[in-house]
Amino acid sequence: MAVGPSEIEKIAHLARIRIAPDQVDEVASRLSDILGMVDQMQAVDTSDVAPMANPHDATQRLRPDLVTEENQREKFLALAPMSEEGLFLVPKVIE
Repeated sequence: MAVGPSEIEKIAHLARIRIAPDQVDEVASRLSDILGMVDQMQAVDTSDVAPMANPHDATQRLRPDLVTEENQREKFLALAPMSEEGLFLVPKVIE
């Protein structure tokens, strides 16, 4: 799929990006190369390939679920401008 300079200018306008006029042809060429590679990848027959959730086909190693920090609730509540019964009080936002 070839992309022309007029299409690059339209895409740049829609994406709100600035492409210098002397670079439009180069961007069009690069984008055409990328789309050509995508077309080539889509032409590959993958009907015999099973879908995978993880390309490494492995499970994640999980760390032990241990508490590593002490509870500092009172310290943080002391820094708050307003608190009540162990909760932060904030101004009402919705009327």
